[in-house]
Amino acid sequence: MPLQDLTPQLRTRLSRMERMVGWFVFLATALLLFGFGYYIYHTAERQGWFKIKADFHTFVQSSAGLNVGDPVVMMGFPVGKITDIHAMPPGDAHNVAIKFEITEPYFRYIRYLQTGGSVVKVNAASFLGRQLEVTRGAQGYAICVTQPILVMTLEDARQRATEAPGHWQLSQDVLDENTNIVFFAYNYLAEIFDATNAAKLATCHFESNSVYAYDNTEKDQRSIAASWHPRTHRYENFTPDDAAAWLKAAESPAVTDQLQAMVTQVQNALPGILALTNKLAAVLDNANTTLANAALATSNLNKTIVSVQPLVTNFADISAQLREPGGPVLWALGPNGNGQIQGALTNLNSLLTHTDTNLNTLVFSVGETLDHIADITSNLNVQVQSNPNLLYGISKMVVDSDTLVQGLKRHWLLRSAFKKENAEMKKADADAKAAAAKK
Repeated sequence: MPLQDLTPQLRTRLSRMERMVGWFVFLATALLLFGFGYYIYHTAERQGWFKIKADFHTFVQSSAGLNVGDPVVMMGFPVGKITDIHAMPPGDAHNVAIKFEITEPYFRYIRYLQTGGSVVKVNAASFLGRQLEVTRGAQGYAICVTQPILVMTLEDARQRATEAPGHWQLSQDVLDENTNIVFFAYNYLAEIFDATNAAKLATCHFESNSVYAYDNTEKDQRSIAASWHPRTHRYENFTPDDAAAWLKAAESPAVTDQLQAMVTQVQNALPGILALTNKLAAVLDNANTTLANAALATSNLNKTIVSVQPLVTNFADISAQLREPGGPVLWALGPNGNGQIQGALTNLNSLLTHTDTNLNTLVFSVGETLDHIADITSNLNVQVQSNPNLLYGISKMVVDSDTLVQGLKRHWLLRSAFKKENAEMKKADADAKAAAAKK
């Protein structure tokens, strides 16, 4: 039906319906566009499209188990993915080159150090697959930075260090003529050009009379600007031909290679295992023989025990007798042993009684004898006290007797009988005269 044939009421209702449909289509389209945009944003955020990515490359012996798009992990977290795998040209020292990217902020954990820096580990991830793992570097130089590196002359570097002392830092290691590091990267230019370091600065060797430095107050770029080069000891800005930093790889053999090595080792060990089984069989045979001998020995032992049983019974009887009062004496001396011992003890007691009586008599006799001696000495003492010249007379008689004997020794008739005594007397007289002369 043509629109002009409709009544005004129907035309009014139809126009309202058209407007409602138009608004519905508009809202549905807006919601669809919003949902699609949110999905794209969420996907981009999940994939890290808004994050800074640092490109790295490494060299491995084999690409077995590695594929483009596989995740790269660090400390157990997925931090990037593999972007390219290709073989190196013929004659190159390396076999396979692998490129991968690390998203922000994990590329800041990757640092260079002569010993202990970050490396790429090629680990087994499944039975036939492998995975790249980048280790975290705790010290050293950050391999990738987002601040551009400026190359300036020594005069320009000195001037900038004077104008902004806390802004400019070295982006290189400064070496002397003997390639010893004098100033390390990240040192402030103001400290290097200070008067206290003039002697050190004079020994430094600057390539082309220039200094590599960066401004730490400059805002980071949204991409990697430079990377550390270990051979030149400095950061260098990325170029289109060199847009990936290098990392050393620590590659472990693939699972198939490990299984092959294990199978080879088992094959090499089989002869020894077979020889060992033969030896075990011989040992078991010897063990069976030993067990048979042990069974025979136990049988003989049973017979021995049966024959020894009467001896054990007799020993038990003897021990029972010995445990009775007076048992050892009765067993050693016989039934009359106790009577004999009792008689001996009686005789010994009588002997001791007589000995005691005789000892008392002897002591009494010795006492009487001592009393008699005391009486004699008492009488002698009384005689001496009553006659004081008695001792003098006795002493004079002894001296006169000695003088008489000495005279007889010198007499010509009796001299021959006392030759030896005369010689000793002469020697004694000579010694006495010599001693008197010395005095």
